[in-house]
Order: sequence, then C-alpha cells, then structure tokens
Amino acid sequence: MATVTFHGDAIQTSGTLPKTGTKAPDFKLTDTKLGSKSLNDFSGKKLVLNIFPSVDTGVCATSVRTFNKEASELENTNVLCISRDLPFALSRFCAAEGLDNVVSLSDFKNRSFGKDYGVTFTTGPLESLLSRSVVVVNQKGEVVYTEQVQETGDEPNYKAALQALKDA
Repeated sequence: MATVTFHGDAIQTSGTLPKTGTKAPDFKLTDTKLGSKSLNDFSGKKLVLNIFPSVDTGVCATSVRTFNKEASELENTNVLCISRDLPFALSRFCAAEGLDNVVSLSDFKNRSFGKDYGVTFTTGPLESLLSRSVVVVNQKGEVVYTEQVQETGDEPNYKAALQALKDA
C-alpha cells in the first residue's frame, strides 16, 4: 500500500505501482464505444498510462490535454487515459475538447486495473477512484518509468514521463 495526500490529508492506495524493468501487468478496460481493450491491443507500441481520479476535475483534464499535445508528436506511441469515469463521460470530454491523440479507457466494469497497478484509493473521500499516476511502457511491454503523484491535486511530472518515453 502507498500513502499519498488529498488536500494535505493522508489517504491510502491498494498497493504500489509496478517496478521499472518488470513486465507491465495486463489489463481489461472499457473504451468509449463500450468495447474491451487489453495491453495486447497496444503490442509493439510505446505507452503512457495517464491514470487519474476523474476527467471532470481540472487537474485530470489538464493531464489529458497535456499528454494529448505532447505525446502526439512522438512516433509509435499511444497515450492511454485511464480512470473509473464512465466511458460516456470520457467520450464527451474528448469530443468537447477536440482531443483525438489519446485513448480513453475506463476501469468501471471489473475494477481490476486499479488493483493490479496498485492505484485504487482505499481510504478518504476519493475511495474506490484511481490515484493520479503515470506509467510509461516500452515497445517490449516493460515498465520504464512510474510516478504516483504525492498530492492528488498536483499535476504529474510531464517532462520526466516524456523523457522516459523518448528514451524507451
């Protein structure tokens, strides 16, 4: 379990992020058309897993916009924006913002992603949502960078994640 904060108050997550150098855990998430996506669907691609509590908050929305802009310029790369938002909300947000360089995925159905990646909040007002985190995966499916943002209201370190992606 990891401890992060929300408005300065300590809250717990269900585990810890995968270690760098290990295989990224597989997942089954729901896309905006209600289809299933797994890690295998992105085989051979570099991935940014942009994980957050809800796209309907300012910081989460900013992370989606930022990764949409920055990673879209990189070849053979997909940005997966992952939350427990309903697929309809994710679709609405991306359509309203004109974002087409990210893949929005939801962990609302089986909720195993949050458990497998150790990012489900287990205490506090955001309990059962996903902790703001970034996981970068190389073309071989190996984790090359992780960050669990210490204060949930803060943005991730885009520069470090993008550099890890370029170096992967």
